[in-house]
Amino acid sequence: MLDSVEGVSEWRTSAGETALTIGNFDGCHVGHGALVRKARALVGSGGRVVAMCFWPHPTAVLRPESAAPVLSTIERRERLLREMGADEVIRLEPTPALLGMTPEAFVSGVIAGTGATHVVEGGDFRFGKGRAGDVGTLAALGRSHGFEVHVVETVEVSMSDQQIAPASSSLVRWLVSNGRVEDAARVLGRAYVIDGVVERGDRRGREIGFPTANVRTECLPPMEGIYAGLVHLEDGRSMTGAIHVGRRLTFDDPRPTVEAFVLDWGGPVGEGRREYGWKIAVEFRYWVRDQLKFAGVEPLVEQMRRDVARVGEMMSGVAQGVGA
Repeated sequence: MLDSVEGVSEWRTSAGETALTIGNFDGCHVGHGALVRKARALVGSGGRVVAMCFWPHPTAVLRPESAAPVLSTIERRERLLREMGADEVIRLEPTPALLGMTPEAFVSGVIAGTGATHVVEGGDFRFGKGRAGDVGTLAALGRSHGFEVHVVETVEVSMSDQQIAPASSSLVRWLVSNGRVEDAARVLGRAYVIDGVVERGDRRGREIGFPTANVRTECLPPMEGIYAGLVHLEDGRSMTGAIHVGRRLTFDDPRPTVEAFVLDWGGPVGEGRREYGWKIAVEFRYWVRDQLKFAGVEPLVEQMRRDVARVGEMMSGVAQGVGA
């Protein structure tokens, strides 16, 4: 369960020391993992590690027209942060009042309420109205509020083209937007997954022998194209999927979609459950090909058969059966 900011004072009574890290944690990449690991190292197994997560992103409140699509839902962030080693995740709603706090007010009104003895951040951490506070400000305020600040160095990741890049949510967003899902996995430390809900489509897939799950999601979809990956169902099953992202050019349909065809399902996706409205997670492992427009249904179907065969080959060594 996620806790509201009003509940942060309960951590004062926790046994042992408390290490706190604050951020958006969008995507929960390897850099975020380094923060949580450092926090755990500081307090040991007997202390508490608390991740304080802004939700939604402050930009969505201050400048909603320029807010970027999210890489992960708040539920997935909580789960991933716990898997990284956090004991608790506190959600901070970025209200105008919270975003209007000076650095001093944020420390005394929010951080001090956790009873933290350690605060762990990256060197680019900013806080307070207008991002006025930095790690130096935080360290100075920490001396008068009883906590020590620890700065973790940026984690650098080697890309498939041998370039070295600092891990960041912005980098993951750029990689995903350009179809580089394997490089995105390098930065995330795992494959990129979007969460969504199955909605009704136009059933063209069923008509041509490839029934798909049409996914409505708030997460950032990859660049248009065909991908190989896994489809994770509510009941915990995971199966290989051929995933289409983008417009359906052959049918002159300009609406962007995310559709997943499950290999070897043997029936419509979601058979045996209510037809629509159930949760699904789509995991992108490999890029297969660009989006193409075909002269008609027959050449499209032939290409889809080739796509499915290739996806099966690409995913032959990937473990299945356990949900994301």
